[in-house]
Amino acid sequence: MTVKYKINELFETIQGEGAFTGQPSIFIRLQGCPVACSWCDTKHTWAINLEDEVTPNAMLTKEAESQTWSALTVKDILAMITAEGYQAKHIVITGGEPAMVDLLPLCQALETHGFSCQLETSGTFELQVSAKCWVTVSPKVNMKGGYKILNSAMLRANEIKHPVATEQHIDDLKALLAEHNIVNTQVYLQPISQKERATALAIKSCIENNWRLSVQVHKYLGIE
Repeated sequence: MTVKYKINELFETIQGEGAFTGQPSIFIRLQGCPVACSWCDTKHTWAINLEDEVTPNAMLTKEAESQTWSALTVKDILAMITAEGYQAKHIVITGGEPAMVDLLPLCQALETHGFSCQLETSGTFELQVSAKCWVTVSPKVNMKGGYKILNSAMLRANEIKHPVATEQHIDDLKALLAEHNIVNTQVYLQPISQKERATALAIKSCIENNWRLSVQVHKYLGIE
């Protein structure tokens, strides 16, 4: 059976977060997420409604955020990237929560065609990706959806990118790292907003703990 992925967006831009900040990237944004983060900036990707399915062209050319999506095979995705003339060789698979589905066929096909893959996930689902795929776990603690962060996801992470606005978020992260015995994985703190207080807390905590700062460069630049 051919796997079809529910794609909300597919576009080329600059990665603005984490270890690949500044990297030209093609974003594949999947529809669907039950985690329900209160500060999520892509809430339009949460629900999967059959009436929201649109054609691939309508998905690709929409001019505003919406919960519409298109079902694409791996072959469809590769053809769309080629047809659009995208030059980036780094693919970011995001959402929504992309780890809800088996991403191994997608990763393997992309890597066969010369792309590198990066997964952005909350760490609440078992990861089905290639061995080469760079995994960014952005752990969501005590969210409304009630999902637990999996030890397997934390141990697979190449980087941990933690949203932060309050001291409680710092305490949550430290407890999470201790619980899963995470020692050498690079940790990035990402202010939940561009507000001065959240950014100052992130900077202070990075210095105290030898973590790194991720400031969502794309938002400061005004790009997607």
